[in-house]
Amino acid sequence: MGSLSIWHWIVVIAVVLLLFGRGKISDLMGDVAQGIKAFKKGMQDDDTAPEKTEPVKSIDHGTAPSTAARSDVGSKAV
Repeated sequence: MGSLSIWHWIVVIAVVLLLFGRGKISDLMGDVAQGIKAFKKGMQDDDTAPEKTEPVKSIDHGTAPSTAARSDVGSKAV
């Protein structure tokens, strides 16, 4: 009882065909194939993409930031 016989698989396939129809299943498989092709093309594009180098940005720690007093910060007594 633990394994499925050929008759079980035939019944399952017949139910799937009745529910979805032959046209929907072939459309679905075509969509899956297009998705796989697009994925493979995207992976190839990533491998062949030239590396763009950006200039190195550095922070100068030697200068102090401006310490101008702000009037909008802090609490005001009422």
